[in-house]
Amino acid sequence: MRQLPTPVTRSIWVVRALVGWGVVATVLTVVLRDDLILAWARGNQAAQEVLDEGGLEALRQSSIRIPGFVALTVTLLVVYVALVLVLVAFLRGGYPWSRMVLTATAGSTSFAIAVGLARYLPPLFAALAVGALLLNLALLWFLWQRETTRFLRD
Repeated sequence: MRQLPTPVTRSIWVVRALVGWGVVATVLTVVLRDDLILAWARGNQAAQEVLDEGGLEALRQSSIRIPGFVALTVTLLVVYVALVLVLVAFLRGGYPWSRMVLTATAGSTSFAIAVGLARYLPPLFAALAVGALLLNLALLWFLWQRETTRFLRD
């Protein structure tokens, strides 16, 4: 097997960091679910009214559907991990299309994170989101270095 150039190795490290970030975000979603519900309710007039009148328990008992933050986050993590495990294997193997799909993945997750930042998030989640954006930028930087391009062409 060919020696991986430094930018390819660093791309893989960044993907691992993004997976770790995803695990941390998922655990925090489980642990801080109530904080996420309260943040969501701020943007939903009906939910905010119920919350103001009777608190979080009243909101849970109401007919208003609270988003399934935990189920969504766990599902996203599983899908993301499965996708990047496959893509990293192909990147290691020198398949040029893997860089394109990793780029699209970083771009689409960055877009979703940016949309999420446009809404109110608890400060810890906002900080995690900014960190993920920076990691995605680092991934793109390493994926598009000249050494990576040469490796994928050989």
